[in-house]
Amino acid sequence: MLTQIEKQFSVLFFIIVLLELITGSTASLQYVHYMVKPAIVVSLIFLFLKTSGQLSKSIKRITLLALLFSLLGDVLLMLVDRSPLFFTFGLVAFLLAHVMYILVFVKHGNKKKSVLGFIVLLFIYASGLFYFLKDGLGDMLIPVIVYMVVILTMATTAFLRQGNTDRLSYLFVFAGAICFMISDSILALNKFYQPIPLSYISIMVTYALAQYLIILGILKQKKK
Repeated sequence: MLTQIEKQFSVLFFIIVLLELITGSTASLQYVHYMVKPAIVVSLIFLFLKTSGQLSKSIKRITLLALLFSLLGDVLLMLVDRSPLFFTFGLVAFLLAHVMYILVFVKHGNKKKSVLGFIVLLFIYASGLFYFLKDGLGDMLIPVIVYMVVILTMATTAFLRQGNTDRLSYLFVFAGAICFMISDSILALNKFYQPIPLSYISIMVTYALAQYLIILGILKQKKK
């Protein structure tokens, strides 16, 4: 399943994530946190650059853009205590990252696959989430709705890869997209609805898994 390089990287990656969970939850380690959190995506960029030789140039460029926008989003969200604007800018950065992933996923989309049932499930999920968020959104109502539409589109395009790419690639990418949805949902509920116990840990674990699984899935994709 995983190559030797991917296995070695996985150990390093989850050590970085563990360090981020520790430093991000400890006020006295805040400055270390500023270095460790970006290292999550930076490490994935290095892995991707080293092992993506078999991919087309367009997929490599778009995936790298997704990672770079994610890195920018990580940095901006670390600065929200200094200005609320950083949250909005971070939202835009991650929205652009999701758009880049959508562009990668549609390249291996299965046009014969029915998506109606999956869209209905996503609509039910999004409606339930929005019910809890709506009263606390204020001026962020439209940006959050746009963001929700984009991330649901990303999940849908990940789902549509089934049957048109390697099975392991499909499972990794689809699981990663779902993890991204969960991570962003927890973040939104924590910010716009009410504080969630241990929210930072759950947000970061699902976020790190999302990026890890998506990148590994893209690296393993082979069109059928």
